[in-house]
Amino acid sequence: MITIPTYADILAAHERIKPHIVRTPVLSGDAINALTGAEIFFKCESFQRIGAFKARGATNAVYSLDDATAKRGVVTHSSGNHGAALAWAAKRRGINAVVVVPESAPRTKIANIRRAGAEVVFCESTAAAREAAAAKLVAERGMEFVHPYDDNRVIAGQGTAALELLEEVSDLDIVMAPLGGGGLLSGTTLATKGRDANIRVIGGEPEGANDGFRSFQTGVRVAENVPHTICDGLRTCLSERTFNIITGNTDAIVTATEDNVVRAMRLTWEDLKIVIEPSCCPPLAAIMEGKLDVRGKKVGIILTGGNVDLDKLPWQT
Repeated sequence: MITIPTYADILAAHERIKPHIVRTPVLSGDAINALTGAEIFFKCESFQRIGAFKARGATNAVYSLDDATAKRGVVTHSSGNHGAALAWAAKRRGINAVVVVPESAPRTKIANIRRAGAEVVFCESTAAAREAAAAKLVAERGMEFVHPYDDNRVIAGQGTAALELLEEVSDLDIVMAPLGGGGLLSGTTLATKGRDANIRVIGGEPEGANDGFRSFQTGVRVAENVPHTICDGLRTCLSERTFNIITGNTDAIVTATEDNVVRAMRLTWEDLKIVIEPSCCPPLAAIMEGKLDVRGKKVGIILTGGNVDLDKLPWQT
């Protein structure tokens, strides 16, 4: 039976991780507000430990372990940010971490994982290869597996970003988060609806990896997808757990084109003066496309991370 976290689990996670993470700033930009006709508030997880929201879920997972389990270490598979986050949290607790990394992962994110002190094991760039390599490490070394998103401890930790956003900005009409495997959107919707069921929660997804949108529209989970998107953090499919949470609680999922993802990334730099990953951008990009009418509304958007290869910015030629 698949279990899901509760609002109480998110509150407990926030207390658990509070000594370890950063309470990230919330920013708003005049140009973005003028363009959209809304008040948009960005929860800037690019300022989080390891430069991404993933520190929240990983820290909650690591500090939820009893001492005997923690002593055996932790393992995960990740294209970057979750791996770096788990490595960082494990190092902070003084335990070992191994991260299975696909060969196609961005070099900046691989460097972040190594910098945080984890052992890196490379595998082919398929979901099956990642899962097989991680399972082998669990079997051989007895390590605790912490899935990047299909884990209640991780989902509860990710929900703390929305919790802080709602504490800081009152009377939000809409809360938005990017959608990949669904851990962040699951935590966001549970935190938001737990606090105020009248706030709409909406996921943003790139058109080139729209399995979540299709799953939401049909009510049938798309388990396999061939993504074509610059948003490397959003190329995974929903799990049964995140699918159940999102379809049962989220109000809508909207998609955005690659061109508008890049436009949103650049606009955020020009207006807020922060560089964010393309994976942050589908919510704002979808608004810019007119997929969601936010005029006169107060909207909160979680910006998921800032680990960008500055030598390969997407608007450079």
